Parts: sequence; structure tokens; C-alpha cells
Amino acid sequence: MDVRRREGVDSLPTTTHSFVGRDRELEKISTLLLGPARLITLTGPGGIGKTRLAIEALRRYGKAEAKKTRAWWVRLARLTPGSDTTAVAEEVAHAVIEADFSGRSAWDALVDTLTRTDSTGRAPRTVLVLDNCEHVVSGVGPLIADLIDTVPGLTIVATSRESVGWIDEHVITVPPLSQRDALALFRHRAELTEHPVTGDDQTATAAEICHRVNNHPLYIQLAAARLLRQPLAAILHGLTGHADDTRMSWSHGPRVGADPRHRGVVDVISWSYELCSDKERLLFDRLSVFAAGYDTNPDDTTEAAPDVGAELDAIETICCDDETSDTQATLTRPEIEGLLERLVDQSLVTTHRTATTVRYSLVESLRVFAQQRLHQRSTNAVDEPARLAQRHCRYYHDKIAYAAANWFSPEGQALVDWARTVWANTLTAIETSITTPGRAGDGLEICLGLITLQVCFTSGSVREIRQWTLRCLDATRTATPQPIELQIGALATIAWLATLQGTIEDAEQMLEDCVAACIPDPDTRRNWRDTAETDIGLPAPVEFAWGAELIFACRDARAITVLSRSRDKFEAYGDHGAASMNELFAALAAGMLGTAQQAQEITQRYLDRANVSGIPWEKACAELTRSAALTRHGNPTEALALERSSLAYHLATNEQWAAVWLVQYRTWSLAQIITDSIVAGKPDRKKLVALATEIAHLVGGTATLRGKLGIDIKASGPLLDESEKAIAVARRVLGPDAFAAAEARGMRLRPERNEVQRLAMGTLTTETSADQAPASHWDELSRTEQQVALLAAAGWTNTAIATRRGKSSRTVDAQISAIFNKLAITSRADIPAHIPKEFADRVRGETTRRPR
Repeated sequence: MDVRRREGVDSLPTTTHSFVGRDRELEKISTLLLGPARLITLTGPGGIGKTRLAIEALRRYGKAEAKKTRAWWVRLARLTPGSDTTAVAEEVAHAVIEADFSGRSAWDALVDTLTRTDSTGRAPRTVLVLDNCEHVVSGVGPLIADLIDTVPGLTIVATSRESVGWIDEHVITVPPLSQRDALALFRHRAELTEHPVTGDDQTATAAEICHRVNNHPLYIQLAAARLLRQPLAAILHGLTGHADDTRMSWSHGPRVGADPRHRGVVDVISWSYELCSDKERLLFDRLSVFAAGYDTNPDDTTEAAPDVGAELDAIETICCDDETSDTQATLTRPEIEGLLERLVDQSLVTTHRTATTVRYSLVESLRVFAQQRLHQRSTNAVDEPARLAQRHCRYYHDKIAYAAANWFSPEGQALVDWARTVWANTLTAIETSITTPGRAGDGLEICLGLITLQVCFTSGSVREIRQWTLRCLDATRTATPQPIELQIGALATIAWLATLQGTIEDAEQMLEDCVAACIPDPDTRRNWRDTAETDIGLPAPVEFAWGAELIFACRDARAITVLSRSRDKFEAYGDHGAASMNELFAALAAGMLGTAQQAQEITQRYLDRANVSGIPWEKACAELTRSAALTRHGNPTEALALERSSLAYHLATNEQWAAVWLVQYRTWSLAQIITDSIVAGKPDRKKLVALATEIAHLVGGTATLRGKLGIDIKASGPLLDESEKAIAVARRVLGPDAFAAAEARGMRLRPERNEVQRLAMGTLTTETSADQAPASHWDELSRTEQQVALLAAAGWTNTAIATRRGKSSRTVDAQISAIFNKLAITSRADIPAHIPKEFADRVRGETTRRPR
């Protein structure tokens, strides 16, 4: 493969370090180079590795491709921003043409060179690489279109921070490195400083540094270079993501052999920033008010958090200027969407798409850069960061307040779903409220709203929201006058959260503090815990917290009375959502602690009302409480159906706390069925063993799941009691050894795939779970061998596979032989029978892409 560039060296541009990762992108490029693609554009932010990827892709393509291919490398970075098509053509001709003494135009000479035939009279395959197009994209686009129209068989590979915009352009977005490859790169660069990463602690610190710079290869190199001056821990300590973040002040990396645009984090970002219009830069700076987001590599199997980024409405509301604004470059609401899309095109803003929405964010390094630029926009009269932060806080406060007030309505599910996507930005708003004098009450209201919407049980964390609520509560105590009613409500809310967490002493003290604030006279409140049957004037939130304590800490049936009274008070306030939550807990208390009559009447009444309400959340919770009553006092078989229905809802909405307990509820019902069968004197031994085995599997699975979620079963009062009874029943049927073996098998169910819940739903068996031995020898193949086998199953020849993967034909021949040996087959035709079903779509797709 003959590759030429301006300096006259017959090779690709040289590289100074080994290539890491990028297998997915390399395969995409190889496939396109094999096919009819005319323009392949590698896009991504500065320093992400577009140029290095293009070099490696062409190197592998040239190594594997048997036929003669000509390639030229053109570096456009030397052109001034905004250069026109003529200037770009001159630069391309300057790089491609070795010598030209004619009077032809640059265009004519360029076309003549690119269409020149070889000694046999044939025009070889031609690849033209245009590196660094983003600053001349308006000039390079027409040139590319003309070259493609004029030069048959020409393929152009472009690298740019935004796409060229040609009609049939194949755009490959270059993502951050995978977590594994990022760490490998950091280790390699650290070794160059003679401060290698060793031991588990240092490895964990290095991995966290990579995460804080979004696994961005250039930033990883710059961070590793800091080891010449700082230890790992100090480098990580400086990556705060806030105003005191040190990454922008890192001294430049290598001064020799490095692109001047890539010598520091500021240099990398400034190159793209300066290519933006004034209004694009202004919007970019203002976007720093939102919580940082991130971009991911497809090879990292962890799912992206659902709360990344901000929706367009939030950005328009917070970042637009009022009509009376005195700022130099005003942003109107209608123009923000277009500006935002331009920032996305320029790889400065990351998008996060779902089936119905798109959200936008700045990765942390870009956000720190934008924060600094926003600060520079401040004047003596206007503190821009503070002004934007207050608008951000007010927006999320008002949105959360509306959602919390209306979640118990036909639009409630949509409001709850929205609230689960804004966890990071609401925490940013809460922090703003704490640091802004006189606004801590706003943060406290946001916290209570998030708890009302149960976000802490899905997207967030009970521990985290409890800490934020306490911080806001403490901050309100400096206010004059103090918001006493709000403080009592917050303290009571934290008390019942503490009860669920199992920190019973904390919950008791908080309740005492609430009662003291409500009833100042010590004599009147001295024996308040003995007054469950009497209304002594406690507000509804305090009654609710007390009822939760009576259930979980005291196993006291008086909780039914206290919670019913609390429900009536919330109804009188017009807070129907809180009233329903109280009815849920009252029904739970009745089902677990009440008499048979109380359990049957209260849980049935709650279920009937929930069915009429048409609110899915309430129906699922009513099914949960009704199942407990049926198991203890009625029909455990009917309870199983209710449990599965409720679990299906909670699993779909990612409500983890209730889902865990619904699995436990199933073990209670199964145990009661076993007990009833034995008492009836007609036990079917085989059936009893099957039921007891399922109990053991579910017990083991929930133990793993509780450990992952931090749920303390010892603090669950009557729920713990019923679970222990179910375990005792199953152990008697199976015997201690068989029970322990089945429990251990359940512990291997994977929480990240909801396998224990799926087992309880009946959509998974332990025979089909992940710890089963494979039916074939497929898993004995290495990852590379599996990829080769998939291509072979799709009908790719060894030569085509070699070209696709950038390997020699000899290497692929050896891999095919290894596949035959490991699968114990003798023909390519036998490979498809060993392909797992989950790869069927992949094989079909590769069949359509197979070179003809």
C-alpha cells in the first residue's frame, strides 16, 4: 500500500505510542472501506483520538488488503479557520502532488494525480485522508463533493469535530475509551514517567481519575504526565468538577512532537470554542449551570444513569434572556434549540436519547471550562454564575413542587417518570439553595418533593436524600423567621426514612424532637407514646412517622389507628397523595399485625378504592398489602397472583425497595401453601420439595439483592418475622444441607439483570440462569474467536474477515482452525448450530454486509 504525504515519506504518519482499544470502530471503518462508501467521517471532541484511529484503520487495511491501493494523508490543521474551497484545494494538492511544473490549476493537477492509472492501465483503489476538517468545514465540503463526482473509486476518510454534511456521508462518532482501555492507557503513560501504577489501591485511584476525565484519551495522557509532579491521590483530589478544579491549570504536556492544540486541556477545548459564534459560546457557557453529564463507550456494559442531562425546556427557560436583559449577546428562547444543535454538531454538547426524549449535557472537563468562561462574563453589577444558578434552582424547585402536588392524579405517572430523570440536576439545585442566603427553604422543599415522588427509591438513594434533607434543615435554622412547619414536616419525613433504613434510635430521637416542637409543654407530652388511640394534636407528617415506627420498630397493631388518623388529616389538607401513602401503611399494618377481620376489611377496602382510582402505583401497592392479608388469613394461592401483578409494576418502574419485599412476600405465600398442605394431611412430597426449593432460591437471591441495595432486614419488624417463618418451613422440607445448597444457588442470581425478581415472576428458572453450564462449547472460544465465528457463520470468506479485522489471512486461517477444534466440528457449515440465539440478529446483519 503506497501512502504519501507532504513530507514525501511513503508511509502513514508516524505514531509515538501503541494503539489501545477501538476494536468496534476499527471494524466499522474496515467494513466501509471494503464496501462502496465514498466518504467516511470520524467525528468527536478534540483529543478523543480521531486522527490516531484513522491511522490505525488505514494501517490495518493496508496490511490486510492484497490488491494495490494508493492513499494520501492531508493535514488541514495548518489552514486558518474559515478557509475557502480554493485554499483547501491548494492544501490538498500541495500534499498529494509530488511535483508539477505545468501551468494547470491546483484542481486539474489534483484530479490528474488521483485518476492516474498504473502500469497495467488500471486505476488502483484510492483513499484520501483529510485530517482536521472542523475549522474549514464550509470550504472542505464542496471540494469533497466535487472530488467524489470526478474521481471514480475514490474513498475519502475525514476527521473532524463535526460532520462534513455530504448527502451520503458515513459518520462514525468516536466515543471515549472503554473503562478497561482507559486504565490500560493510563498505566502505559504512567510508566513513561517512571511512576507506574501498582497495587489495588493505586489501580482504583487511576480508574477514578480516568472516570473523572470521561475516559478521554488525551486528558488521560495529560493526567498521567502529572505524575512527574504529583502523586495519584493529589491528581484525583484536584478533579472536583467545581470552581476549584485544577485540570484547566495543568501545565502543558510534551512540548515536542505534540500538536499545539493538544498540549493542555484548555488548548483542546479552546480550539473548538473559538470556532463557535458569539451566541453559541454564550449558550455553551450558560450550560455549565446544569449538572455534569458524560459520554460512554459501547463496550462498557453498564447502563447509563437515567438522570443524565437536561431537557430542552429546562435549557430554554434557564438560559434565555429576559426581553429587558442588558447583556451584550442576548439569547431568545426560540433560537436556543438551533444553537444547542450546533453545539452538539461541534462535539461540545453530549446528547442522551431515550425512546421519547433527548437530553443534553456537558462532560465534566467541558463544564469546568464553561464555568470559568461564565465567570469571566460577570461584571460589577451582575454575578453571572450566581444569577444562572438561582434561575436553575428556581426552575427545578417549581417543577418538583408541581409534580409533588399532582403526582396522585391521571398525569401522576408522567410526573413521577420525569422526576426520576432529574436527580443530578435537583441535587445541584439543592446545593445552590444551601449556599444562597435565605434560600435553604427552597432546597428543603425540593428534598421533600423528591421523597414524595419516591425518587429516592428508584433513581436516587435513600441515604443520600436523607443527608441532603438534613443539610437543608440545618441551613434553615439560620433564617429569620424560621419556617417551623416546614422544619417539622422535614424532620418527620427523615424519621420515617430512618425507620426504613433500620436506624431506629435516630428515628426515635427525631420523633421526640418533632413532638417537642409541636407540644412545647413537657408535662403534656411526657407520655405521648401512650396516646395512640387519642388525637393529641400532632400534625399529619408526625403521625405518619409515628405509625411507621409502630409497624417496623415496635410490631404494634396500634399503627393502624395512628395511620388512619394521619390519613384523615392529610385528606383534610387536600393532600390526597400523602393520604394514599398513609392508607398504604395502614393497610400494611392491618395485613401484618391486625386481627383477621381488620386485615380482610382494611386491605380489601384499600384494593377496591385503588382499582377505582385508576392510578397504577396505588393499585400495585394495594395488591401488595392485600397479598399479605390473604397469606396470613385467607388464600395464599390468590396472594401469589396479586404479588406477581404488583411485582410486574414495581419492576417496570424500577421501584427497588418494594420489589425486594414482594419477592419476600412470595416466600411467605409458598410457605403457607406448604403448611396448609401438610395440615390437610395430603402432602405431595414432590410438590412440597419444589415449593421449598423455590423459597430457598428466592431467599438466597434476596440476600444478595438486599446487600447490593443496603436494605437491613433486621429492621423490618413483622416482615422479618414472616421471612424467618418461611425459611423454617422450607428448611424442614428440604433438610439443612439441601436448603443451604439451593440458597447458595439463589445467591448466584444476578441483581443487575433482575434475575431474582424474574424468578419470582415465573419468567426465569434457575436452569436458565447464568450460572448454568453452556449447552455447547461456544463459551470456550475467546472473544476474538467468537467475532470471527460470527462472520464465518454469516458467510464471510477468510480473506474478507482478514480485511475486515485488519489481520493477515494466515492469522484468520489459524483462528478458524482453533474454532473448529474447540467446537469439535469439521466444517464452516457446522458453525451456525453453535451460535447462541442472542447473536442471531448479529449474524443476519453481517450476512447483509458480506462483500460480494
